Amino acid sequence: MKAAEAARAESGAVGSMREGVLTQKFLLTGDDNAPDNYVLNVGRTGAGGWQAPRHRHNFDQIRFVIKGAFPYAKDKYLPEGWVGYFPESVYYGPQDREEGLEMVVCQFGGASGNGYISVERREAANEILKAKGEFKNGIFTYYDEDNKKHNQDGFEACYEEIMGKKLVYAKPRYHDLVLMNPEGYEWIADTEAGVFSKWLGTFTERNTRIGFSRIEGGAQFSAGLQDATELMYLVKGHVTVDGNEYGPQSAFEFKANEGPIKINAVEGAEFLRIVLPKF
Repeated sequence: MKAAEAARAESGAVGSMREGVLTQKFLLTGDDNAPDNYVLNVGRTGAGGWQAPRHRHNFDQIRFVIKGAFPYAKDKYLPEGWVGYFPESVYYGPQDREEGLEMVVCQFGGASGNGYISVERREAANEILKAKGEFKNGIFTYYDEDNKKHNQDGFEACYEEIMGKKLVYAKPRYHDLVLMNPEGYEWIADTEAGVFSKWLGTFTERNTRIGFSRIEGGAQFSAGLQDATELMYLVKGHVTVDGNEYGPQSAFEFKANEGPIKINAVEGAEFLRIVLPKF
């Protein structure tokens, strides 16, 4: 089991492959060599906003809006309190985020098995590429040995610099993003007293799952019982795990079947739950 608190988390800003200021607190990260590698962060858009062109990734994303509304495409928004599943290979954008937007974001290797490249490796590639060309409006522009101009999405350019090969996208499993309103779901009582859950959805043949659990004050939840790695983000309340107390914006990683690990609610608590794909 791993645990992290936002107040103690390392902070960083998204590199120059996109326009604007986006500060992130990195809560948890996975294994860079594993197909289910991931990063879980809390991000806030800074002064002047943040922009990105229409693009896609070769990994999955889950976004939970804490404050504001996320403009995932022109005149389309993921509202505050909603959760979005952004499947690999599916286009979204352009984005024009306003200052103050806050989101929990989990990026992770999708069902195709292409994995996820860590932020550290991507930012290192970003610096290398800046010596060869220019990032502007989310696009990397460079000239080859014949002085021919090339434009490429910033993420694609970083990926190809790291991997030394062309990025090939898996066939999309979904036509579009999946936007979910947790308020439209009912809480269902679990087998443990004082514990209630709402699962928003299960995705792909590898059973990625997204949901919430609520633990009443004084009740206990058994974690680490999923058959794949599970991430739990504490939305509100206070809990204790292994004798340590954690408050809002804390996060936990539980490996497959490593439980039961007891989470005790000091007061009423609510978690966002993400079960990563099973490989």
